[in-house]
Amino acid sequence: MARLLVLFTGLVLSAACAQEEAGTTRAPEPLYESPVLRSGDPQRLHAFEIALTRPHLYLVVSSEGNKSHDWANWIEPEVVMRDGTVLDLTTFSWKTAASASGQVHRGRNYRGGPLLVDGKEFASGLGTHADSMILFEVPGNATTFRAKVALDDGGAVRGTELTPASVRFLVFDREPTGFTSGSLPFNPNSTDPQLVAPEHISVPDDLELTVWATSPMLLNPTNMDTDAAGRIWVAEGVNYRKNRNRRPEGDRIVVLEDRDGDGKADSSHVFVQDPELVAPLGVSVFDNQVVVAQPPHLIVYTDVDRNRVFDPDIDKRENLLTGFNGKNHDHSLHAAVAGPDGKWYFNHGNCGARFTDKDGVEFLIGGPYKGGGGEWFVDHQEVAGEPSGDGHVWVGGFAAKMNPDGSGVRIIGHGFRNSYEHTVTSFGDVFQNDNDDPPACRTTWLMEGGFLGFFSPDGQRSWRADQRPGQNVPEAHWRQWDPGTLPPGDVYGGGSPTGICFYENGALPSKYAGLLASCDAGRKEVLGYYPVPEGSNFKLTRFPLIKSAAGDLFRPSDIMVGADGALYISDWFDSGVGGHNSVDKSCSGTIYRLAPRGFQPRIPAADPDSIEGAIALLCSPAQNVRHRGFETLREAGEKALPAVRELLGHYNGYIQARAVWLLPLLGAEGLRITRTLLDSPDAQTRLLAFRALRNAGEDPLQMVGRFYANEPSAAVRREVALSLRDAPAHRKAVYLAYLLQRCRADDRTYLEACGLGAEGAEEMVWNNVRNSARIVNALEWPDAFARITWRLHPRAAVGALTERALSDTLSREARFLAVETLAFTDDPRAATSLVKVAKDKGPVGTEAARWLVHLGKTRWKDFDVFSLLKANKLYDPENQTVTEAIVPVFEGESRLPAPEQILALKGNAEKGRTTAARCVMCHRIEDQGVDYGPSLRGWIKNQGEARFLRAIIDPSAEIAHGFSGSVVRLKEGGEIHGLVLSPRDPVIIQSQGGTVQMIPARKVQTVEPLGRSLMLSADQLGLSAQDLADVMAYLKGLN
Repeated sequence: MARLLVLFTGLVLSAACAQEEAGTTRAPEPLYESPVLRSGDPQRLHAFEIALTRPHLYLVVSSEGNKSHDWANWIEPEVVMRDGTVLDLTTFSWKTAASASGQVHRGRNYRGGPLLVDGKEFASGLGTHADSMILFEVPGNATTFRAKVALDDGGAVRGTELTPASVRFLVFDREPTGFTSGSLPFNPNSTDPQLVAPEHISVPDDLELTVWATSPMLLNPTNMDTDAAGRIWVAEGVNYRKNRNRRPEGDRIVVLEDRDGDGKADSSHVFVQDPELVAPLGVSVFDNQVVVAQPPHLIVYTDVDRNRVFDPDIDKRENLLTGFNGKNHDHSLHAAVAGPDGKWYFNHGNCGARFTDKDGVEFLIGGPYKGGGGEWFVDHQEVAGEPSGDGHVWVGGFAAKMNPDGSGVRIIGHGFRNSYEHTVTSFGDVFQNDNDDPPACRTTWLMEGGFLGFFSPDGQRSWRADQRPGQNVPEAHWRQWDPGTLPPGDVYGGGSPTGICFYENGALPSKYAGLLASCDAGRKEVLGYYPVPEGSNFKLTRFPLIKSAAGDLFRPSDIMVGADGALYISDWFDSGVGGHNSVDKSCSGTIYRLAPRGFQPRIPAADPDSIEGAIALLCSPAQNVRHRGFETLREAGEKALPAVRELLGHYNGYIQARAVWLLPLLGAEGLRITRTLLDSPDAQTRLLAFRALRNAGEDPLQMVGRFYANEPSAAVRREVALSLRDAPAHRKAVYLAYLLQRCRADDRTYLEACGLGAEGAEEMVWNNVRNSARIVNALEWPDAFARITWRLHPRAAVGALTERALSDTLSREARFLAVETLAFTDDPRAATSLVKVAKDKGPVGTEAARWLVHLGKTRWKDFDVFSLLKANKLYDPENQTVTEAIVPVFEGESRLPAPEQILALKGNAEKGRTTAARCVMCHRIEDQGVDYGPSLRGWIKNQGEARFLRAIIDPSAEIAHGFSGSVVRLKEGGEIHGLVLSPRDPVIIQSQGGTVQMIPARKVQTVEPLGRSLMLSADQLGLSAQDLADVMAYLKGLN
């Protein structure tokens, strides 16, 4: 067994360094690359200056996969010559210019209007829409290029709402990879097959991309799978979306085959065509069972005579499960994949479902969403928040596993938007991707039972309804400030993620073992990761694995490891895909193969009914092919043990792991061997053995004694905690208390696992932790215990939390956490406590008031919160007085000298302390003032003196993140300037001096961005150059 342990550990080491080795074709580095600019950013205008050494200038704007409202401006672009002459680039003739939408305009934005950024108009510039590229040739004696880049107001703001716009600007002096100065020939009206040639797609240097099959052999591939012989089965979406009746006889499942072994398909035939099939989004092949995801059913076609043509007189069709919403809708049922545990895993978008498994357990998957067209079969809104037959509440998109006969369904994650697909490694780890709403796509390790937060936990509201002040889109989208949510992994912005796979063994060089590959049709690329265990989660570092350089073409819908060990990528081709659209009348589609150069496929024949053949199938590179091998070996029982045990010495650790899952199913000796692995010195081996034994029916309560007190691995303890979720409360409470005492305050994943495990026993677990740790004084809680309380939010903690929230000795962060914990405690006493806290005149009281207003309309409707607010004179909508608060505009030029002159002055810290008193109307300094503006403690140390001066002399030039001001215009006249804490009814706004007002919506005419800083400038504050030098000297001394 020593070799087994070494190899498991080695997988992590090889994965950590493989990413560096698996580089893509070398591409030119940008001379300049902006951050991703989004509509909600406080600063949407960025200036830069770069040196020029080559005669070409490529101005590129990337949509970051989103392509929504991406109006991009190159403002005042200038070329500086060697003699100092400055030339306006907009007067040059470009060599080529291409924009994903519309045209490139000089002096105008994408739509032909003025170039506007934060309300300021610019006369000189280039307006375009991402994705775009403009190529200029500059004079040979040009030395410098400088410009400003920005999101145009026309794309960033619609009315009072921010759009999902997101762009990145790049400048190259050589032709960049992944962009094109002109789209490849594409005729949306043509009915002739079209494709993107492999040379227009960037792949790793040591691999080769070739066309394996293309139209007319297949059309509009939505999903694909392989069988044991290497044939590829494709689900077609010809009737996708608005083309619902383009093929009245229904969509098809087609079978492609490379009969002569030359690396290209030469045969295509139809397995089944059915009017009921309308753009099915999943096809899975498990031996002679073909599973098709077609709402409202998960259909299983059994090819009884194995001729790969469905004949209803001979073959069988069964609606294995039924009750899934979203026929001809992207947010619906997706493909099933086989796990190493012998289960089938499937997932579904946020259209909702109501289905019953073969054991008679009904699952209710609710949510508020009902849009985007398609056909709906069950009322998922009616059951939102209702517990399923398993006793749990499930909402939004979800993932589940089950036995192949449809029994034993278990939800393994929920709260998704539209996870198109997931993959399961041989160690039992599930990785998934998920679509965004605004730019917040993610690739995630899915913890069992994990909630991602797109809808509220009760299924009543989308994330926007609960977005908090200061939260960016990804934080709000996946509720990352809330207890009860799983860290989302890699959140990478806009896109349309689709198929995903995990490479373990096969034809690729060994460095690719452990590669997670995730398609994104919207971004026209396949993202790569090498997941590395990190604490109780995985570190996911993204890199481009495959990327289109073909303009708007290449829409990867799926990726898989073939039976021959190569990677296969399906391209839906249609540029409308990724946006619920279809524009390609040719219905073109292509399957590419990614393999070493000169690769010759070789798939040895394997008899699936023999132990030897089953072992070969279990070792297959293809995930679903392995399932038949697993089934044969499991059915063979003890007879298969010698062959399976031999795999423990295999050179590939993933194949070893597949054997471990089978061992406890092969009789007493296999069970004994697996139990010994629980004592392995290797954490990954212990984790795998625990999972395998649990899958075999071992009672977690019988195993937990090995781990709860002394297990060093957070990942193993996490798994133990999760296994206790459905255990009786009185039996699991003590174990979970021990597990929680080993929780770090910053380990959200581990804390969430313990929280899930404690479900139904939160009060007991919290009291056990408190008593075991001998925690008595509410004001002396360790940080970890405060976080544990936050996650469990027990009713017994209300008194202590109130004391912490009202304390003037605790930090602001600790008090805010206490308020937040009260807000997630569903108890009338928590509401009464928050009212007490809301009377506090500082920021903590303001936050409590904001929570009360929000909760009074959502989770705490039954607590009569607004009567409490009125009775305590905090908010009375009928008699609320509104006071105007205006930040005056500074007129004229600053009388202060240049910043470099001020920096040359010697400052007096003591005088600066006195002068800084003028800042306390907005800032808290040494326990004086209010928390209205950013903290000044450590500001100069982190940002520098020059930036500090710019911020105080011209506050509107750069506004700190989270402090963009708004103006509330009243119907009866007057304005209030400040930070909007809640845009709903009532509107809550904080103004200078920390004054907070609640304004009934009926009194509000508009709420709009102020477009400038809420801070008074140095001139308005009457500060001299010496005053500024003194204040800097004082602030630099603050720790």
